[in-house]
Amino acid sequence: MRSSNPVFSREGSFTRENGNGYAGFNTGQPQAGAPNAGNPYGNNPYGNNPYAQPQGGGLTDDQLVEMYQAPSAGPLQTGRMTMDDVVARTALTLLTLVASGAVAWFALPAANFGPAMVAAFAAFVVAMVITFKQSVSAPLIVTYAALEGFFLGAISHAFNEIWPGIAIQAVLGTAAVFAAMLIAYKSGRIRVTPRYTRIGIAIAMGFVLLMLINLVASMFGADMGLRSGPLGILVGIVGIALGAFFLSLDFAEIEAGIQGGAPQQESWRAAFGLTLSLVWIYMEMLRLIAILRGDD
Repeated sequence: MRSSNPVFSREGSFTRENGNGYAGFNTGQPQAGAPNAGNPYGNNPYGNNPYAQPQGGGLTDDQLVEMYQAPSAGPLQTGRMTMDDVVARTALTLLTLVASGAVAWFALPAANFGPAMVAAFAAFVVAMVITFKQSVSAPLIVTYAALEGFFLGAISHAFNEIWPGIAIQAVLGTAAVFAAMLIAYKSGRIRVTPRYTRIGIAIAMGFVLLMLINLVASMFGADMGLRSGPLGILVGIVGIALGAFFLSLDFAEIEAGIQGGAPQQESWRAAFGLTLSLVWIYMEMLRLIAILRGDD
């Protein structure tokens, strides 16, 4: 079954589920009697054991000597994704986002949303290209981060002019959600099972549909009250919870990719997924704090 996370549902990414209910990297086991039934790597296209034992015999003396003399396998030798790769790529995309946001903050007047909206539309287009592109493109991911950062910088500056300090509050809130989800996931309090994923995706689809209806209604002068008052607070909390849900999917996919031997280039896709989730949480956090501070 393909991943429910669209970022990780491209060819060559993390596309199956193992028996524990976690997403896995093509970890399906071969059927008994299949040609590669004795292969400990299963159907993993990145598993290639040059020392697989032939049927009815063990390793030869030459193979044992070759194994002993071979250098230890590491990221440079295997070309497989590691947690260090994911952290480094994610740090680069977030630094690009922050730097671009700083440019927009200081270069654009608080009331000038024209360039910011252009950047937001361009970021959306680039994100769609990245999501549905078969191969991973690091330049496109960095470009997305720069465009999204420019938009966030302009929006944050405008909000900060009305509610001083709201931008740093939203950043701290986003960091707190990320840390809480990471701790909950690593401690096993959150398990990304198929049922958990289906329910979360269904709620997310309903949330996005509701927001689209609200957007269309607002264009015709109707106010559904989804971004103000008690209902707006509830919607903001649900939005942040959905962002946390997306983070849990990201964590599961990254863990599965590392365990399954995903190619090193896939760390860029993982960084893109984490960046998308963090941007979602930051925007919802910004709106929620604005509602809570509406009377300041």
